[in-house]
Amino acid sequence: MSLVKLSIKGISYSQTQNGAYALILNEVDGERKLPIVIGAFEAQSIAIALEKEIKPPRPLTHDLFKNFAERFDIVVKQVIIHKLVDGVFYSSLICERDKIEEIIDARTSDAIALALRFSAPIFTYKNILDKAGIYLKSNTAETDQGAQEIDDVLSNPETFGHEEETNQSGDVYAKHSLQELTDLLDQAVSQEDYEKAAKIRDEISKR
Repeated sequence: MSLVKLSIKGISYSQTQNGAYALILNEVDGERKLPIVIGAFEAQSIAIALEKEIKPPRPLTHDLFKNFAERFDIVVKQVIIHKLVDGVFYSSLICERDKIEEIIDARTSDAIALALRFSAPIFTYKNILDKAGIYLKSNTAETDQGAQEIDDVLSNPETFGHEEETNQSGDVYAKHSLQELTDLLDQAVSQEDYEKAAKIRDEISKR
């Protein structure tokens, strides 16, 4: 089976189901997107790895794993999403130590959070992308349809691990000045409220 390389497009939040997030992976040499339902903690960890300007005051679990691995000369070489069963994706970490390769099973959300930290490529098999991939086009009608498809994925209880209450929406921060947003961002990071920090950062980026 041929492997297809994926890149991370972003994280989508469900407008209809509280606490549901979808990690959107993009086919590198194509237009298909692969939405994968992840939990709030994993969404925060991935968002922080993507957003270089948010620095946690203490290492998150995935940061700790990376520090531990590096101390013992273990490198994550790549991540492969190798199976899809009943809406659940299964992944493997391809690791290397002393030129010996090991394959470790992992939840897809954890595997991708680690791939980001190790700058490791992400792959899936073509048949998985054929089965679960969707198209998100740029015009309004098709974008709305794609968003609805993502919401449909997010509403699937078989693929969603746990729910958490949502924080304030990004619209709440629109009334704040840039300096106020910067202060709020620093406060959110110091309190380790990374979901809130990500939303504030999104508002700052809009400015």
